[in-house]
Amino acid sequence: MDDVGGRPIKQILEGLDAASEEEFASLSKLLQEFTDIPTIDKAWTFKSETEGGSSAMFLISQPDLLSNKMRKSILSSHILQKSNNSVSFHWAPFPIEMTGVSAVVPSPSGSKLLVIRNSEGDSPTHFEIWDQSQVKKEFAIPRSIHGSVYSDGWFEGISWKLDETVIAYVAEEPDSPKPTFSSFGYKKESTADKEFGSWKGQGDWEEDWGETYAGKRQPALFVIDICCGEVRAVTGVGRDLSVGQVVWAPSVEDQQYLVFVGWPSTRKFGVKYCSNRPCALYAVKAPSFISEASATRSNAADSLIINLTQSISSALFPCFSQDGKFLVFLSAKSAVDSGAHLATDSLHKIEWPSDGNLGPFLKIIDVVPVVMCPEDGCFPGLYCSKFLDKPWLSDGHTMVLSSVWGSTQIILSVDVLSGQVSRISPNNSDFSWDVLALDGDNIIATCSSPVDIPEIKYGSRVEKISVDAKWSWQDVVTPSTKCSERVLSSLGSLQFDIIKIPVRGHSENLPKGASKPFEAICVSPKCKKPELHYPLIVILHGGPHDVSVSSFTKSSAFLASLGFGLLIVNYRGSLGFGEEALQSLPGKVGSQDVDDVLTAIDHAIDKGLADPSKIAVVGISHGGFLTTHLIGQAPDKFAAAAARNPVCNFALMVGTSDIPDWCFFEVYGSEGKSIFTESSSAENLALFHSKSPISHVSKVKTPTLFLLGARDLRVPIYDGIQYARALKENGVETKVIMFPNDVHAIKRPQSDFESFLTIGAWFKKYCR
Repeated sequence: MDDVGGRPIKQILEGLDAASEEEFASLSKLLQEFTDIPTIDKAWTFKSETEGGSSAMFLISQPDLLSNKMRKSILSSHILQKSNNSVSFHWAPFPIEMTGVSAVVPSPSGSKLLVIRNSEGDSPTHFEIWDQSQVKKEFAIPRSIHGSVYSDGWFEGISWKLDETVIAYVAEEPDSPKPTFSSFGYKKESTADKEFGSWKGQGDWEEDWGETYAGKRQPALFVIDICCGEVRAVTGVGRDLSVGQVVWAPSVEDQQYLVFVGWPSTRKFGVKYCSNRPCALYAVKAPSFISEASATRSNAADSLIINLTQSISSALFPCFSQDGKFLVFLSAKSAVDSGAHLATDSLHKIEWPSDGNLGPFLKIIDVVPVVMCPEDGCFPGLYCSKFLDKPWLSDGHTMVLSSVWGSTQIILSVDVLSGQVSRISPNNSDFSWDVLALDGDNIIATCSSPVDIPEIKYGSRVEKISVDAKWSWQDVVTPSTKCSERVLSSLGSLQFDIIKIPVRGHSENLPKGASKPFEAICVSPKCKKPELHYPLIVILHGGPHDVSVSSFTKSSAFLASLGFGLLIVNYRGSLGFGEEALQSLPGKVGSQDVDDVLTAIDHAIDKGLADPSKIAVVGISHGGFLTTHLIGQAPDKFAAAAARNPVCNFALMVGTSDIPDWCFFEVYGSEGKSIFTESSSAENLALFHSKSPISHVSKVKTPTLFLLGARDLRVPIYDGIQYARALKENGVETKVIMFPNDVHAIKRPQSDFESFLTIGAWFKKYCR
């Protein structure tokens, strides 16, 4: 008989009995408490009128599961320097939510604040100019002028002119004209607006920059006069360049240039997580906001762009010194020249001409070169994904930045005159440190570990600025880093260590850097009983040229709180260990990296850190490639596995991914870049298949969970689906969760939550 009384019918998830569902609910409550921990994304500091003090503004994010968006807020603090060299932060009572905000950029003096709100659909983009008390100006920029402003962290470039009257920025170029049709056929004359009785065709397909950029128009340069709201496109930059990371050059004799990064747009491979795309720094004269006729004459004369870095294959993140005498930039030339999607960076500078006479043959001076094989305990090279907006100490030639050093993130100072690199964060700390902002010659940073939530630290020099200056670090009590008692109790019972693992059975032909031990981060209970062996989760990063650092990650901390030990492996090929170790992996994927992970697991078992019968493995992207390789090559080793958007079949991926060149490079090694073709031969496809996890799928016994983003352009879902179907065909316990609106990272709040909740439940089920 049907239930017609209006009472809800209790439903139990497929595959769960009542007891399992109760445990699933309990896990979800714990994960919710981890998810609620806020993250400090960015900070700015401002001079204060109060003597001996300054103020800071922190951008904080927190997942909002109900809306499936990240909630952004601003929390402010007054910083008071005390006579005993200590510092105290006086926080605002509440953070202020920034609803619908795409970007926040203070002016150079700190007296104004730009707030940008990108709208969806055909709505205009809004620019707001705030002072300390109110909105002073607001402008709506229609899509006929440009689309959304880029706030992606890569093409993104929003730069105030020093006099704070004009802002340069990168936005999507306006929509190109589309053919218009009506009941009478094609209309020769049409407008961009919607017309009654007609409809727009699609027009020519245009390639985008791949993963996370689907549907985005090409990035272009614009400037806006904040007094009147007039917007001008920067002329002279053709559509053969995609632009980004724009900054104002120092003004010289009324000549005002913009400096920006340009990427050739002839063939747009995926650029997300890929610094191996050739690019250069360019200069172009900024538009003048004068009369229309004068502007036309000026633009016609001044629209030529100048390539400033012709002699180097990559130039990123341009940054002028405070006195404007030199331009510093990061280079990913190792990645571009080799073909690796990420590699060891280098730092360079150009002496900026005092007469404003720019040319294409400015001398590029090396500041920090690529480190091939670091000596033990020494600087391994630069691995830097961004610069601060204001990275300079008061001497004008020392910049502060975050980089990777082995399995930790650290804070460095770089003297761009001498090239001297110094470690600022404590040498004896295995925690990871990230610089947020400078407060004069002091540093505001975050510090965390796999078992310690991020805390704000305030760094002060004990001595005057020098290459050997000592720094002291003070704890800053902040309301933004609080978490529940249950989370604190769980984390308090855990410890972590970074262990070095000798390479097993390596060939004498390996370069020195590839023969050195690699590292793994190990999380385990503090009070471990000798007679007990705990279940272990092996966590594998993607890339493969990426790295897992010893910072706090909510998902990993949640898994550790369920009673698992963690083994987070930085196999050879990871960032942070020098270029020789990194370049040892291409051509050997599926073998060298697999062997490293198995060696790390055996090392952990020998140390009594794991029950060999209760080992699980999880990875995303290339980490998923390793996960599915491991359960095929070592079929009796793993009790459970989870693969997030895994690479399972190069032969399938090469024809569908936004980075087909990556397949050639990782499979063929150094020759892969030169032999890349859009039309793979039968021989190519045969080698791709032999290097792929799918070639070992018949041996797999391990229950395996797949988590796939349907909008993934990097590793399209067919890779994971084909492998999962093969497992089911072979009778292996298999579960697939598809997230219809997620891309490669699977980071939308609800998707991230369900992913790791399901992973936790899956591992508990098979590793009891």
